[in-house]
Amino acid sequence: MHELSLMEAVRDQVLEQAEQHGGGCITAIALRIGSLAGVEVDALTLAFSVVMAGTAAAGARLEIETVAAECFCGSCRTPFPAQDGVCECPRCGAISRQLLRGRELQLASIELDDPAPR
Repeated sequence: MHELSLMEAVRDQVLEQAEQHGGGCITAIALRIGSLAGVEVDALTLAFSVVMAGTAAAGARLEIETVAAECFCGSCRTPFPAQDGVCECPRCGAISRQLLRGRELQLASIELDDPAPR
């Protein structure tokens, strides 16, 4: 289940960012996941609660934005949706070799409560 290791990497990045911004409780984490990223969202969601337990992100809300795959047609010079990973231009039939989006796995944002006074 590579989603567990992916979420561990997200946890490490989130905790590092929270610390750099003064600490505090993490209330929300937003991820951007491409439709061709090879990530099972349900498994990632399950891993989230396990991996975040006992950290400043325990109990945080997970928000996932799915990014639809999009290719660029070199012949038509236009982008087009890559439904189910098919990179054939619907206008001219050319096969695109340029994927514009759809493979991302990004930390989009984190939301922090104000840190406790020191």
